[in-house]
Amino acid sequence: MVKTVVITGAGGYVGRHVVSAVADLGYRPLAVVRQVRDGEIDSRAAVGEANVLDPGFQLGDLCPTEDVAAVIHLAWQDGFVHNSPSHMTNLSAHYRFLTGLAEVGVSRIAALGTMHEVGYWEGAITSETPTNPVTLYGIAKESLRRSTFLTIGDSVEYVWLRAYYILGDDRRNRSIFAKLLEAADRGDAVFPFTTGKTLYDFIEVSELGRQIAVAATTAGVTGVLNTCSGEPETLASRVERFISDNDLGLELQYGAFPDRPYDSPGIWGDATAIKDLMAASPFAKEA
Repeated sequence: MVKTVVITGAGGYVGRHVVSAVADLGYRPLAVVRQVRDGEIDSRAAVGEANVLDPGFQLGDLCPTEDVAAVIHLAWQDGFVHNSPSHMTNLSAHYRFLTGLAEVGVSRIAALGTMHEVGYWEGAITSETPTNPVTLYGIAKESLRRSTFLTIGDSVEYVWLRAYYILGDDRRNRSIFAKLLEAADRGDAVFPFTTGKTLYDFIEVSELGRQIAVAATTAGVTGVLNTCSGEPETLASRVERFISDNDLGLELQYGAFPDRPYDSPGIWGDATAIKDLMAASPFAKEA
């Protein structure tokens, strides 16, 4: 019998790619969205319409719990707005959802985290790197990570997938890459920019989707796991390459905006563990 993998936030920027990767691994994806929109989700997936943060949500209303191999929790509001109050106001609902999965017998749970849990840090982040988040987004994610591991970490296989700087499918996000496309659409010649000196860990969203799918469904993988490239690159270098690759004809106006005060000069993930997992996965055979 083909097992089901439930994906929340399945219609979102990352979620659509995770759904496809889960299907590629041979599972039956159950894509959970708040509102169904035609053509957004891989046709191989079953689609369930629900708000998983609603106090009355029951996983059993969507599928038999005994059929579930894993739940991948991606749903999150305002991920690109780092100091939105929604991060804190929704925190208890995320906690209730994740701990509730363990209560109804889900044996494997994965949740998506962020590098912003760490706060100011220079260099590579490992699972042991101390955390001191400085945005509401980072504080909420870190609070959720700590509280859920305390509550369900010993009763289920639970993996926290820490994501970094995501790009690709750029019409669907709110990153600088989407803004570059919008500027080119307007016919702008100059794009106001920061110094661009900060080093980030960039990963294509399609590859992130594959990493999440593999890590979430591999038995025995638990704890904090970086989903990343592990390769630091300056923002300036990546943006210049994006402009060139997409023939946008934009000139960057360096120094027009200050760098964000909470950004580290260089921060990236230690990708050792995720690279080992991917090398042993079915996706390695496609490379």
